[in-house]
Amino acid sequence: MSDLATQKKWDSAAALFDLIGGFGPEKRWRPHKRRLFSRMEGKVLFLAVGTGLDISCFPPGQDITGIDISPKMLAKAKPRADAYAGSMTLRPMDVHEMDFADHAFDQAYTSCTFCSVPDPVRGLTALRRVLKPGGALRMFEHTGSRYFPFRPMLDLMNPLLRTLGPEINRDTAANVRAAGFHVDRVTNIFLDVVKTIEATAPLR
Repeated sequence: MSDLATQKKWDSAAALFDLIGGFGPEKRWRPHKRRLFSRMEGKVLFLAVGTGLDISCFPPGQDITGIDISPKMLAKAKPRADAYAGSMTLRPMDVHEMDFADHAFDQAYTSCTFCSVPDPVRGLTALRRVLKPGGALRMFEHTGSRYFPFRPMLDLMNPLLRTLGPEINRDTAANVRAAGFHVDRVTNIFLDVVKTIEATAPLR
């Protein structure tokens, strides 16, 4: 059963999501996202597609399934998915309860997603299940920091921001490892807070 509290939270955010996230942050991070997404191939799962702001960064000609827990987010994403120069399907779905077959996808991508998944290790384990052995997980994420003064600042702000949507002090790379992936590369984009994480599902 889908997490109705999380669904309601993101349904409520849908109306203003593009206004808040679609200008400064998108412009700043777009080159890094394009670089990461340029390696899409095979059957691709894109987790938490939201209102579809990332779709313009996707390379053309791909076979992509985008999921999101929020139907209202997906309604805003639909025109962008319809305009994508490839095959893109949108489905309302909770990452914890995905109904895809085992090993259904060659790759999975995320974009500022695992700050908001309620049970990140469980969600990542579910992603591992639907990836083929040796399949790629590629993530653009913001995380906690190891460094002073950022670490205590993020810890202090996190309880408030959690009520609005994201958590800002998670160790997502550690969560990826805990879910059974092999972490191949972590690349810091802004300090050690915004980063890309590249991982591989185990072969067996």
